[in-house]
Amino acid sequence: MEREKSRVGGTSRDDASVGRGRSGGQHGGGSHPGSRPAGPRAMRRRYAQAPVVFTWELTRACALKCVHCRAEAQPDAHPDELTTEEAREVLRQVRSFTPRPPVVVLSGGDPMARADVFDILACGNELGLHMAITPASTPSLTPETVAELKDAGVVRMALSLDGATAEDHDTFRGQEGSFDVVVRAAEAAREVGLEIQINTTVTRENAGDMCRIADLVESLGAVAWELFFLVPVGRGSALEPLGAHETEALLRWLYRRERRSSFKVVTVEAPFYRRVGRQIELEEREAGEEARRDLAALGSTGDGNGFVFVSHTGEVFPSGFLPLSGGNVRERSLVDIYRDSQLFRSMRDPEALKGKCGVCPFRFVCGGSRARAFAVSGDPLEEDPFCAFEPPGWKGRAEASTSERASPSATGARGAGDGRRPWRLAAS
Repeated sequence: MEREKSRVGGTSRDDASVGRGRSGGQHGGGSHPGSRPAGPRAMRRRYAQAPVVFTWELTRACALKCVHCRAEAQPDAHPDELTTEEAREVLRQVRSFTPRPPVVVLSGGDPMARADVFDILACGNELGLHMAITPASTPSLTPETVAELKDAGVVRMALSLDGATAEDHDTFRGQEGSFDVVVRAAEAAREVGLEIQINTTVTRENAGDMCRIADLVESLGAVAWELFFLVPVGRGSALEPLGAHETEALLRWLYRRERRSSFKVVTVEAPFYRRVGRQIELEEREAGEEARRDLAALGSTGDGNGFVFVSHTGEVFPSGFLPLSGGNVRERSLVDIYRDSQLFRSMRDPEALKGKCGVCPFRFVCGGSRARAFAVSGDPLEEDPFCAFEPPGWKGRAEASTSERASPSATGARGAGDGRRPWRLAAS
């Protein structure tokens, strides 16, 4: 993992969701784009003082072998993981965020693989923190364990589903029976009154099955569906993402699906979901239809702006998918790193963005995925190649053609002889 000095800038509880989020999460406010179509700054809050969500990779230990794993999880814990006492100190630092501390999401690997996970939960509750968890769907996640998590003060549990059938999901997760574990855990959570959300990683392999997965999310009683749009890091670098225009089509379907759903949708590393929603609402208003939702629900956080991620060894990242560290909690306060490090400050500055993101009228509500920009270009402030939107006057610029050549995910979306497998959204 690189420290911020190496490549910053390309030179040599708001109804929070569980998990990474936050590029397209359900946090914060906004107004209709029709009122100020230039993309007013007020649409995207700047979380300069405190994040909304703090996700903590407690361990990389995990029994699963998921094909997309960002953490490249291993069967055994890393020898330099934060100790129990260091973990308590991290939570004390989280509590010191003002004006209010973020939701704490215990992640991994499998956070349940740590023998002290219930001690960490107890410490968080004693400090008055809202504690959430994303356990791996291993056989150890029994109904009894779910009840213990509820009794330990967990406010929400995130479960991963990457296929609508046991065969598809288990193949993705690398373990037979994983699908059944998720279903049983969801049922157990319902019985004890523990909120759940479903997390899904979107790849070309499963994108066509999103309709059926959405129906399953609803049937399981989830309060949120969090979709992780692939960033080529960890094991996920071997998977094939959707192209930019395919992603756009999926997001337009997703927005309309959310409006008639009992659950909220959160997109991770696809903050342009907020743009898509605003454009759909504006299109419908111009067609004489009434507004269907409050656009404030579309969220306003992004990598390093309302979201912070700490690794199992204490490195502090703007996102779990952006391997640039602003510092380590063993050496510097988490609060100081989030507020004052050059890396994090740059993540909160829309005027620092480059390429078409830098001139986009929606940059104050979106800002693009900084993690994907870094994965593709090596510069976290470059444009997001997954976004199909072209700002007014952008088409034809030299920078645009250069970016298109550098980004297979942007050019491949057009599907004209690019050799990619055809993608189609199947009806439920």
